Amino acid sequence: MTQSTTTEAVVLRSFRFGEADRILHLYTHDRGRVGAMAKGVRKTKSRFGARLEPFSHVELVLHAGRGELDTVTGASLVHSHDRIRSEPYRLQVGMIGLEAMLRLFTEEEANEKAFTALTRFLDALDTVAPRPGSRAAIDPTALSFQLKLLWVSGYMPHLETCVECGGTDPLVAFLPAAGGGVCAACDPGGILLSPEGVHGIRLLLHSPIAAASGAGLADQAQRDALAVVTASYEHHGGFRLKTLSA
Repeated sequence: MTQSTTTEAVVLRSFRFGEADRILHLYTHDRGRVGAMAKGVRKTKSRFGARLEPFSHVELVLHAGRGELDTVTGASLVHSHDRIRSEPYRLQVGMIGLEAMLRLFTEEEANEKAFTALTRFLDALDTVAPRPGSRAAIDPTALSFQLKLLWVSGYMPHLETCVECGGTDPLVAFLPAAGGGVCAACDPGGILLSPEGVHGIRLLLHSPIAAASGAGLADQAQRDALAVVTASYEHHGGFRLKTLSA
């Protein structure tokens, strides 16, 4: 039995297929991660080809057939996010966010918090001022989004108290296996954290994504946040994001 459903979605990735089709990796509001075929979208007369570019926030009609891929039978724009695709710095930051979604959320399982974080990340990125010469991997908006994704995935770094003794002494290192920070008395040689880093990560975790670019984080805080994010990916997921090393 086949059926069609309508759902909001963000296009995470797009591949050419055949002469005129595209295969899409989508993150949907109602079903989570979904693969879909968009037939004929590379033809000049396609009704909705331009609406299905990566970063596009769309409302889709998806027809589920017998194969693994749904078929896109209708598409309308919620937000094009053209500014992300057209400015190099925003594009680099945006690609980090999309890869994080692809690696962390691989199942067809709805996660409303993840979808909301994704759309808020893209909305915030539209307004981020370009930073020529800056490294996209330590962009506060990208770091805030990735920390939020770790949170909704169940891997939020615990940085309120020492994960070993429960004490409130200053945290000096992050232990990926324990999922949090440790004080000097309990540090067995984890990833070093500066006071600025601990404060910055707490700020990014508990503030809206849209506020990250104006948080005024020190460079060391951004580097510490990146170290915590990448260590969490490696320990809990066994992967590294290629876009973070670009």
